Amino acid sequence: MKLLIFLAISILAVPAWAQDKPAPKEPAKEEAARPAAEPKKQAAAGPRKQRRWNEDARHCLERPSNTEIIKCAEEYL
Repeated sequence: MKLLIFLAISILAVPAWAQDKPAPKEPAKEEAARPAAEPKKQAAAGPRKQRRWNEDARHCLERPSNTEIIKCAEEYL
């Protein structure tokens, strides 16, 4: 029984091992320059707000419209 299970697993695994791995993509010169510029934007924007995901946001549900509720609740994500 164990031999049968082992053979079945082996037969199913062989095609997975035979697949070719995709070639690694080389980033274009333009794309390589973009990530270097983004950290400067983040640094210039100022300090990041601290996440408040562990705080209670139920008071946002008292807002009159869905848009205001969403804007209020986004602070807690």
